[in-house]
Amino acid sequence: MEKLGVTDLPLHGGKAPGWLIRRMKSLSSIILRIMYDEYGSKGILVRLSNPFWFQSLACVLGYDWDSSGTTTVLCGILKTVLSSEVDVGIRAVGGKGSESRRAQDEIVEVGRIYRLSEEEIHRLRYASRLAAKVDNAAIQDGYQIYHHTMFICDDGSWAIVQQGMNEEIGWARRYHWLSSKVSSFVVEPHEAIVGDGKHSYVLNMVAYESEGCRKASVDLICEEPSKIRRLLSELSLDRRQKTIEEIMGSSRVYSKPWMKLKLNPESINWDALKKVYEVKPSSYEELLALKGIGPATVRSLALVSDIIYGEPPSWRDPVKYCFAFGGKDGIPFPILRRVYDEVISILNEAYDRCKLGDKARFEAIKTLSRYMDRLGLK
Repeated sequence: MEKLGVTDLPLHGGKAPGWLIRRMKSLSSIILRIMYDEYGSKGILVRLSNPFWFQSLACVLGYDWDSSGTTTVLCGILKTVLSSEVDVGIRAVGGKGSESRRAQDEIVEVGRIYRLSEEEIHRLRYASRLAAKVDNAAIQDGYQIYHHTMFICDDGSWAIVQQGMNEEIGWARRYHWLSSKVSSFVVEPHEAIVGDGKHSYVLNMVAYESEGCRKASVDLICEEPSKIRRLLSELSLDRRQKTIEEIMGSSRVYSKPWMKLKLNPESINWDALKKVYEVKPSSYEELLALKGIGPATVRSLALVSDIIYGEPPSWRDPVKYCFAFGGKDGIPFPILRRVYDEVISILNEAYDRCKLGDKARFEAIKTLSRYMDRLGLK
């Protein structure tokens, strides 16, 4: 999927009303059952990782098309439905805020339900942890991750939907991952990133163009921490109040991107860096996965790699809809409750008819296909 295009996700207050939540659960349950029969578990995962399909599903269920709550509410609904109302070979873990921090334990629970091996459970926990680290530290776009949901298939495949918040500008950004598309966690790993627009400067250490900077960062981390600290102190914009142009001379211009980031050696976890030095990671993924390696360390290593070794990181922002019944806030029109309930009834009836025989199944599938086309779900 090409990583282009944008959509608006402003931060909205308030909660989804109970009457809407109940309908969202009912409609999503029958939609998931239909999709499971048509596409299987992996087909559902693929669609959840598609930002346009994900957004369309939220809008079909009646949530605000342009709200950051689209992500958190839809993922919460799906998590509930998948655990208690439908069995389509998929479970969800994590969620918003404190729920996201329970993802690691919930992965173990799901692994036991699906009888996954200890190795497979470890792999899932690693993927969950590293995806969050990538979107919080390896990509520094100003959006703090506060929502993390992982959808796990019974064969161990997965999709991740997480969201970050930029409180300063009042917008959110959503990150989609799909296990079958991740050949490397640190080289263009996303299925798509949805945001409010491209920013001029985003430290993007998972871009193809950052390969040299990634390698230089790994080499640097294997140096004595005291050497790295000395280099950063010499280059620090905050402490010496100098631009990088002044440090490097007029032949190279770097100041504009780096001045968008705070570069303070004191913000680095030097104790963690000492432990990393003892480990001596052999790859950037291994480096990023280590405990204590956060945004400050990532950008500081990138700065030194750029200025000292001539290996610049990428500054390319990696960032890429439909209503059926109306939206929660009445945009573009209030939710049509009677129509909503009627569609739930029709889909349930059509689904039941699929079990009656080949002819009835054929007619029911045609009916379902027409409705799915109209709802934007195919």
